[in-house]
Amino acid sequence: MIQQLPTIPKVVDTQTKLSVNINKIATIRNARGGTHPNVSQAAIDCEVFGADGITVHPRPDERHITKNDVYAIAPLITTEFNIEGYPNERFMKIIEEIKPKQATLVPDPPGVLTSNAGWDTKVNADQLKEVIDQLKTWGVRSSIFIETDEEMIEGAAKLGVDRIELYTGPYAEGFHEDKAKAIAPFIAAANKAIECDLGINAGHDLNLENLNYFKKNIPNLLEVSIGHALISDALYHGLENTIMLYKAHLL
Repeated sequence: MIQQLPTIPKVVDTQTKLSVNINKIATIRNARGGTHPNVSQAAIDCEVFGADGITVHPRPDERHITKNDVYAIAPLITTEFNIEGYPNERFMKIIEEIKPKQATLVPDPPGVLTSNAGWDTKVNADQLKEVIDQLKTWGVRSSIFIETDEEMIEGAAKLGVDRIELYTGPYAEGFHEDKAKAIAPFIAAANKAIECDLGINAGHDLNLENLNYFKKNIPNLLEVSIGHALISDALYHGLENTIMLYKAHLL
């Protein structure tokens, strides 16, 4: 029996932007110290090669992107700068001083390997509301990392956030077994976000195998942030060719 996908509402066709997360380039540099590969030059090159934005996640342990990297990269960005992180005092100071185009709030506890869960917008409502209001005063677009729970998405809208970033780890995990089943909750989540007048971003484990199917089935997908898979593919295809390949999958 063929599984039916949820109905996609009639929406304006969206050209999805590709924001390249350059954390992994910093990871390689940090393995040996020094300045090779040069993270700032990588950010410039990604834009020259067609990236629509640059994403960084300056974790407190600085195991990849450091705070100094963020300040060095900021004046070089000519597209959009997206800074991800847990909204503690350190993170908010960075955002206040740099004022990137977008700040993506993630609920990472200290020492977590990677962002692998979304916000509970009910439990954390007071904290998130205060942060989102502050971002508005700085003129910084706000986005929060979130799962496909429609109640959490409604909660995000009540906080006044500009966008949600759908955590796509479960989609990537289920893609090869049953891609229609894997994408279904994300379509429903996107529909709910549209109802709530929220912009839609997405990220985590999106790659050249699963990206195009995701793009074709998610309405109003404004931006994807991709790092690990893209930088890994660049080892084989080269950075310029890889960015072009990912951009082609977003058409």
